[in-house]
Amino acid sequence: MKSAIPQILTINGGSSSIKFALYEEGEPLKRMLYGQVDRIGLSGTNLTFNGPDGNRQNSLNLSAPDHKAAVLFLIDWLEKQNAFQSVQGVGHRVVHGMHHTAPELVSQELLEELHGISPYDPEHLPFEIELIEVFRERHPKLPQIACFDTAFHHNLPRVAKMLPIPRRYDAKGVQRYGFHGLSYEYLMEELVRLGDPAAKNGRVILAHLGNGASMAAVCDGRSIDTSMAFTPTAGLVMSTRSGDLDPGVAPYLARTEQLTITQFYEMVNRRSGLLGVSETSSDMRDLLSAEAHDLRAAEAVALFCYQAKKWIGAFAAALGGLDTLVFAGGIGENAPLVRARICEGLGFLGVEVNDLRNMETTGIISAHGSRVTVRVIHTDEELMIARSVDRILKSTGAKKTA
Repeated sequence: MKSAIPQILTINGGSSSIKFALYEEGEPLKRMLYGQVDRIGLSGTNLTFNGPDGNRQNSLNLSAPDHKAAVLFLIDWLEKQNAFQSVQGVGHRVVHGMHHTAPELVSQELLEELHGISPYDPEHLPFEIELIEVFRERHPKLPQIACFDTAFHHNLPRVAKMLPIPRRYDAKGVQRYGFHGLSYEYLMEELVRLGDPAAKNGRVILAHLGNGASMAAVCDGRSIDTSMAFTPTAGLVMSTRSGDLDPGVAPYLARTEQLTITQFYEMVNRRSGLLGVSETSSDMRDLLSAEAHDLRAAEAVALFCYQAKKWIGAFAAALGGLDTLVFAGGIGENAPLVRARICEGLGFLGVEVNDLRNMETTGIISAHGSRVTVRVIHTDEELMIARSVDRILKSTGAKKTA
């Protein structure tokens, strides 16, 4: 039976997974179903999904050698759900949007532009474009909205955008773009909702620490700097990405190990970071449980925390001080030991963490009287996408046609 309430579908495609969610329109939007297809291209591909209560409902095995097979399976499955017939629009996370400053309706012109800029982000864009095109083929009259992860940073000051290479490359678009923008936009909206005065008139550092990790410096509600740069590989140490790396490493490994450009790119994106240093796992939970008896795991954790601390110091300098520090993402929300180690020694900035609050992961984990408010906020990129879709459908009048 078709749901009587209009629905919004969100799609968040990654390099080996597709997250999805269905929201009922209303004030506020209500998530009715969410899940993901993971391990795409590997053995053991699964579609798992949960209901509105958050309890896992089921898991389905499938064969998905590539993203197209995975999305076709997902669409087949979604079409069997009652609520899908009431979907009014689909929102897609698009990691790289170049100079696009806000979510927008997908058109053929936009798709052609995205194809053209795919070389800027070969890790994500080709898969995300394929997701949009497959949905378009199956449901051509269903409005689709692209939500760009770079849009939050589009007003970065010129000095923060520039990369110190010959100027002619800047004209070709080789500059700092920044990513995790949907997460940052959500976190800033949450700060406003929570009544934190720094959200509109203050200095905020947002730390999205997950498999992909980055930070953003926000002054008076505007992003002024961010750790990821031309690609999401830059900045902090991540689960499998190196973060910032001396450019001289590439030619050195080419000479001594005969590493090609493709092999080097593979290494810094999939075999570096926590995985590369620990030689055992890219998962912070595994490393924390092993650090007492495995020096490699201990060093990986220490490197992650040390670099995060340095970025906070650098961004506090760029901001001219700090009022609010926010931890989010899988590690930021769920690893109190990591939060404590990152904040340790930042008293000179006014960062003081209450140990009990931190271990219990209360909303505010800073000590009473701390000059800087330290918060833990559960980020929600899917809800941010759904809000954008809802806003665009209402403002443009776009709607699903029979």
